[in-house]
Amino acid sequence: MAELVFFAVPTESDKTLLVWELSSGPTAEDLHHSLFTVFSQFGLLYSVRVFPNAAVARPGFYAIIKFYSARDAHRAQKACHGKHLFQNSPVKVRLGTRHKAVQHQALALNSSQCQELANYYFGFNGWSKRIIKISYFSWKQDGQGEEECLSDLSFEEDEFKQPELD
Repeated sequence: MAELVFFAVPTESDKTLLVWELSSGPTAEDLHHSLFTVFSQFGLLYSVRVFPNAAVARPGFYAIIKFYSARDAHRAQKACHGKHLFQNSPVKVRLGTRHKAVQHQALALNSSQCQELANYYFGFNGWSKRIIKISYFSWKQDGQGEEECLSDLSFEEDEFKQPELD
């Protein structure tokens, strides 16, 4: 079954992973790099954020990783939970949970994030900003029997709005 991936900041809990039991040995920057390397194997990442554990917990770190695709996040969670990955002890990985009543306004991605997302799913140079789907177009014939044809069509970016997400 196909998954619809929006060109919007992912806010859904099924696209967010919580990773904890990260060791205190490496720096947060080193952990960020290691987490990005491991989890990007499952799909395109929106963000990787590493935080120190609270003062009442034992020393170490936890991370929040956001994918653009829920399917990729699920695959990563199943493959990485309880594994050693890049450290001597196993990490714990869970999908995010959020109360269903919480709704967020869809935030648009910036231009470079849109290009990164398009390149990932369509391939580099496999897409164009000028491609517009026309679901209905009435072709007319002039009086001489020759068909008119559409040679170029473009719209300004501000003419379109992101659909509301439920």
